Amino acid sequence: MNKNYTLDRLPIIASEIISSVKNKKLLFYGPMGVGKTTLIKEMCNQLGVVDPITSPTFSLVNEYNTSKKSKVFHFDFYRIENEEEVLDIGIEEYFDSSYWCFIEWPNNIENLLPLDVVHIHLSILDSGQRNVQIK
Repeated sequence: MNKNYTLDRLPIIASEIISSVKNKKLLFYGPMGVGKTTLIKEMCNQLGVVDPITSPTFSLVNEYNTSKKSKVFHFDFYRIENEEEVLDIGIEEYFDSSYWCFIEWPNNIENLLPLDVVHIHLSILDSGQRNVQIK
């Protein structure tokens, strides 16, 4: 999938991502301010998250409950200084779960990422639109 979108089309893009991916481990790439957290919030809403959805920049991971008695894990590895910090939170257990895992700044933990993941690349176009590429 390779699409350009504006914020008013964000719910459509989020829905298309959720329905098209075969794996629940999603890696979000893109510069600061591109809308990674905004897209993740919309995806969480569509998955029925009932908890407040916030960026886990300082906690590294937020665990959200859904209305379907499931969970969504949201990671932000922007501020980590070494991979030990991520191992200390038990990252393998999260990745081994059957729950959705949304990972911002995955490039900071490349050696710890599972092989079966979906890469989502976001960018801002000159027009102000966003572009999403799923690989």
